[in-house]
Amino acid sequence: MTSVLKISGLKVAYGGIKAVKGVDLEVNQGELITLIGANGAGKTTTLKAITGTLPSCKVDGEISYLGNALKDVKPFRLIHDGLAMVPEGRGVFTRMSIHENLMMGAFIRDDKAEINVDIEKWYGVFPRLKERSAQLAGTLSGGEQQMLAMARALMSHPKLLLLDEPSMGLSPIMVEKIFEVIRNVSAQGITILLVEQNAKLALQAAHRGYVMDSGLITIQGDAKVLLTDPKVQAAYLGE
Repeated sequence: MTSVLKISGLKVAYGGIKAVKGVDLEVNQGELITLIGANGAGKTTTLKAITGTLPSCKVDGEISYLGNALKDVKPFRLIHDGLAMVPEGRGVFTRMSIHENLMMGAFIRDDKAEINVDIEKWYGVFPRLKERSAQLAGTLSGGEQQMLAMARALMSHPKLLLLDEPSMGLSPIMVEKIFEVIRNVSAQGITILLVEQNAKLALQAAHRGYVMDSGLITIQGDAKVLLTDPKVQAAYLGE
């Protein structure tokens, strides 16, 4: 399989605090990979290391995207290379409308007709956004903002989509909707790396999974196998 993202020996330290202690991880084309673990395990730090959006800290190891090293690549360049991220907390442009947020997702594109087609496509997936297209993003509920953040990222036609805790703070019904969309996007062939605390839903949706604990990958493998792993069940599935 074609490797889209490969991480080798990643270490991240904030001063004397070692947040990530030597992570190896690979995402192949068309895969939905999930990285699960408790709060403070180093999951979000790993994503920020990929995108180069960490504050001042020491980062060691190798990260390659589509065969090219990401070291010293400016974060704003990544979207041009097809790497998009939906950050924890959504990060929508609160004083712009839903429609304007979606247009911002397509700012690197100049195919206006196709942009409009894509907007209608994601409105079809997220009908609530279409109903409120002129509404300011900051006035939306948490679930609606998560829908918008995902749709905005998808407007860039990513080759790799990074999702950081998309279900955080959402109602159970909204969580189910978000995971329905994640599965739908994956089925379209878009490669996804999903960081998620809801281990059960994440593993049910994913092809493969990595379990992170205290800055290290402790278990990895086929997602369906991890669902039945006694250690994973005891620590993350409440079984």
